[in-house]
Amino acid sequence: MKNLHPIYRKIVVKVGSNVITGKNGELDLEILKSLTAQIAQLQSMGIQIILVSSGAVSAGRSVIQPSGTLTPVAARQILASTGQIKLISTYNELFLGHNLITAQILVTKGDFRDRQHYLNMQTCFTALLQQSIIPVVNENDAVSVTELMFTDNDELSGLIASMMDVEGYIILSHVDGLFDLKTGDGAIIPEIDPSTKHFHQYIQPGKSEFGRGGMLTKCHIAQKLSRLGITVHIANGRTPDILLSILGGKQTGTKFLPQKPTHGPKRWIANSEGLEKGAVTINKGAETALVSDEQANSLLPIGIESVEGIFFKGDIIKICSKEGQAIGYGMAQYSSDKTLTILGQKGHKPLIHYDYLYITP
Repeated sequence: MKNLHPIYRKIVVKVGSNVITGKNGELDLEILKSLTAQIAQLQSMGIQIILVSSGAVSAGRSVIQPSGTLTPVAARQILASTGQIKLISTYNELFLGHNLITAQILVTKGDFRDRQHYLNMQTCFTALLQQSIIPVVNENDAVSVTELMFTDNDELSGLIASMMDVEGYIILSHVDGLFDLKTGDGAIIPEIDPSTKHFHQYIQPGKSEFGRGGMLTKCHIAQKLSRLGITVHIANGRTPDILLSILGGKQTGTKFLPQKPTHGPKRWIANSEGLEKGAVTINKGAETALVSDEQANSLLPIGIESVEGIFFKGDIIKICSKEGQAIGYGMAQYSSDKTLTILGQKGHKPLIHYDYLYITP
């Protein structure tokens, strides 16, 4: 594909465990060689690429067999921490073969909770890309347990795609795309509109053999990103030259069509589900105003009925209806203590300005 005219200039590529893991549970070097060669070719064309790669636990299985006396969490931590060295070393060696430098970045879910920490990560990624360095990202499985754990690397890579304002987000799985089970012939669905709902009608929810996430998770993340203006592809990472095909504009896998791009803090807020520091419950009047399609409205204290948790200015908080349903998320303009003193009152500035408000679909 020497005459490739890429359709994106900045992308996040997420590689699942099932793509780079062989049947023996160890890393598949041939697939890794193919993927790194494709990434090298794309980067030589001026495309900025962030690689989010699973596989540390799988790599760890070829390094050590944890004792049966360990808890499942401890065994996973050992596999992840030992396997991560092998995983990044493999990527480093393969990229060096193309004269490319690799950077390792390990993150936890908590890294996305604080706005300043979020901006620090953004600065780091931007600097690496400017220096033509390939960031290889993975969840820090050695310390990520329970509430700090991402659903899987699909969630992590989705957050990075949003943070870095990419044009394309490519999920490489071990299947060819999203299958339409309604037709009975198992045809691949080539395109998905952002308004699509009820993905369980089209796919069989299930988890990967070596990973934590399933296709349903991928679809929900893809849909959220498409609504932020990012084009998302789900394709088979074991298909020869799959990245070159996608970047060349060929129809392969399933594409989630984007809406008008959303930028800045709203992208951070839109991906903050589960990262909020507190919550407020609002009355029906405020709910009607916030979800209105006719005009953008801010959340005023007069519409707030109760406050949950402790938060400060700049923290993300959840907005709930009286029935307990999440309506949206926003950045607080002042603390929970101040909110408690003025809730239900007129004449005060918004707790959440509409520029820092994201209403869930």
